[in-house]
Amino acid sequence: MGRFSYVANFYFFLVVILSCAEIMVAIDSFDVSRPVYHNVTLSSEDGKFLLGFLDYGGSTRFYLGIWYNVFPTQVIWVANKDNPLNDTSGVLTIRNDGNLVLRNGGGREFWSTNLQNSASVSVSAQLLDTGNLVLKDNNGGSFLWQSFDHPSHATVAGMKLGWDLRIGLDRNLTSWKSSDDPAAGEYTYGIALEGLPQIVIWRGSSIQYRSGPWNGVNFGNVPLRNDLPYTLTAVINDIEVYYQYHMVNNSSDLVSVLTNNGELRLLLRDNDSQTWRPYYEIPEDECSSYGYCGPNAICYITFAERCRCMTGYKPKSQQQWDISVWSGGCELKEQTNCTERQHFLEMKDMKMPEFLQYLVNKSMSLEECRAACLKDCSCTAYANAYVSGQPSGCLRWLGDLTDVRPILVKENQTLFLRISESDLVSESGPKNKNKITIIVVTMSALVCLLSAVLFFIWRRKLRNKGGEHSSEESQETEKENLELPLFNIITIREATQCFSDSNKIGEGGFGPVYKGKLQTGQEIAVKRLAESSYQGLEEFKNEVLLIAKLQHRNLVRLLGCCIHAEERMLIYEYMPNGSLDSFIFGGFNHSRRLLVWRRRYSIIIGISRGLLYLHRDSRLRIIHRDLKASNVLLDSEMNPKISDFGMARSFGEEQLTTRTLKVVGTYGYMAPEYVIDGIYSMKSDIFSFGVLILEIVSGKQNNQFRHPDHDFNLLGHAWQLSLEGKATELIDPLMAVSFPISEVLRCIQVALLCVQLRPEDRPDMSHVLQMLDTESAVLPQPKRPGFFTERYFDETDSLLAGRWTPNHSTSTHSTSTTIEGR
Repeated sequence: MGRFSYVANFYFFLVVILSCAEIMVAIDSFDVSRPVYHNVTLSSEDGKFLLGFLDYGGSTRFYLGIWYNVFPTQVIWVANKDNPLNDTSGVLTIRNDGNLVLRNGGGREFWSTNLQNSASVSVSAQLLDTGNLVLKDNNGGSFLWQSFDHPSHATVAGMKLGWDLRIGLDRNLTSWKSSDDPAAGEYTYGIALEGLPQIVIWRGSSIQYRSGPWNGVNFGNVPLRNDLPYTLTAVINDIEVYYQYHMVNNSSDLVSVLTNNGELRLLLRDNDSQTWRPYYEIPEDECSSYGYCGPNAICYITFAERCRCMTGYKPKSQQQWDISVWSGGCELKEQTNCTERQHFLEMKDMKMPEFLQYLVNKSMSLEECRAACLKDCSCTAYANAYVSGQPSGCLRWLGDLTDVRPILVKENQTLFLRISESDLVSESGPKNKNKITIIVVTMSALVCLLSAVLFFIWRRKLRNKGGEHSSEESQETEKENLELPLFNIITIREATQCFSDSNKIGEGGFGPVYKGKLQTGQEIAVKRLAESSYQGLEEFKNEVLLIAKLQHRNLVRLLGCCIHAEERMLIYEYMPNGSLDSFIFGGFNHSRRLLVWRRRYSIIIGISRGLLYLHRDSRLRIIHRDLKASNVLLDSEMNPKISDFGMARSFGEEQLTTRTLKVVGTYGYMAPEYVIDGIYSMKSDIFSFGVLILEIVSGKQNNQFRHPDHDFNLLGHAWQLSLEGKATELIDPLMAVSFPISEVLRCIQVALLCVQLRPEDRPDMSHVLQMLDTESAVLPQPKRPGFFTERYFDETDSLLAGRWTPNHSTSTHSTSTTIEGR
């Protein structure tokens, strides 16, 4: 089971009401004459919160606390967390001096409000509808003490978190020692005042997480969305520094809990869910961990290589960086004179560095800030302090820049990094070309021309050998192929460091794939045909013929090819986040946790749009035939790109199906009619897409899925849950952020429609996209899926219950009788 599936018994501290004779009192206050005994529980006026005694530790540790009056319950405050009672004789009363006090039967005090100047006459305590326990003067009505000023491990709506500077009151959260021990743990969550105020999680005195400074709009990297169920208010002045939130409506509740492992979890409960569910978590990813990349580096959560040195800096230990150990950070490439570093690089939408060595001026303009930084040789960067309204104020950093990352919220805040002229040139690219460059370009042009001639000769030989197409068709194909940009072998070898193993990023039926970087700075992916690979040669020809003609934002872009002697390579744009399978099948790791529902849904929609383009809107109507998670690549912004067209086939306008004796593809994604009869159509891609949707929603791989209660694969499991009305059990438990359940269920139902046994029952791609993208769409009930128990391949015939016979004429192009799995 996933981490969030047991959220009720791990993160929500289940209250056990002690006595079987417990009395629920429908009043919210008490005074000197009416103490609260162990078997009495007070209720707020609206019934939302309860005050009473909690039992942790098997009836050996008892605590006074406040919790939500719902199931599963959620404790928000504990009075005597470090000093539990050891029996059931506890009583909460008001002492003669006006203080609240918790005593046992022997009169020993275990906790008190400890007010020095409290009123001794006409004082009462009340549990408010906000969950705030207050001690008030009945004469004036003012609060003498309130639990909201002394938080435990949680905050609720209306509670201030931060400082009252007049009396030095710091309202912060302290984690529990363990899930069943309220004693003070290792972690603290609060607002740090150094530099500009920012939210921080400490472990002891060591920072584990920081939000970034308050900039007049937000706390640095704390996400703000239009659909938040709460409104956030921050007060930053000379008297108070705090933030608090209020719910948008009364039908939902949000509680922030600092867990015993140092994570702040926002838990949401509404009338629809009737349970607490994770809404957001801090730290949210690796880059949120304080100083993850060390000094003078930037952490990119969307890159496979998380950390990159800032411009003008290099890794302190290249050896450590080569093995992905980045904590040592970066240092200046060369120790230049201060006067040589007179330029600034704009780094937009960055989390501001930590305030290690800094200067703050709240009245300076940005121009004045730049001038001040230039005059100070120790100044390494500057920025506006505030971005609300007219940007103002000046932040200057002296020395190392730590804990920097792109921020999730675009607020037009820019960090200006001090660099030398040479760094500025390398960042912006050379402006002029010298003689050597001219010579290189000239030679490259000659090599490209020669490569084009060789490519033409090679294609002609293949045409004569294959004999699959007419001479006229082949000649036309040659002309179109020559329109594809050609790279010379020298350029590709330099880009890939002579195809070094360190640049190798994958391998498929075509051959190995290498990461490269052209002299222009553009990153590329090079698919190199493996030697003596007939399958690879066929895929190479097919991919050149098809994808060169395709252009869509959800298809990987072919930049060109390289032909040199026996070498044949395809050059693609490089996708820094790799393939989708590394995210959704990654087990419990940070990469998989990145895929919150909104991102998964965006990927599903992107893939569907790419398929619709292939099936209907491209110059050629294309069937991919090998759509799977590993063939969907993700760019730097996690946009999906369909890749690997080696198995793809083009269709005529009126052609609906075709037959092949050579079945190629990946088990778990291939449609039944294709595996059994070699018949494929656009509905074959629809089947594969349905499998992919279920994998994205569940985080589980179809052909690897195992369930202890049955032999169904993922398709059968999803279908069974749908029939039983339990489709929500399919949802990946690592989707920690709140998501619209109706939207997820709609995706599951569309997926089941796509994987139905008979292809004529499956919707076409335009209808699939319409159903996915239209909230009001009425969806039909899916029929039994094909291959819903693929565990044993010899059961295929009985599962299919007869082979599908097409109603349309087919055309046969293949001659091999083998089945090739990928």
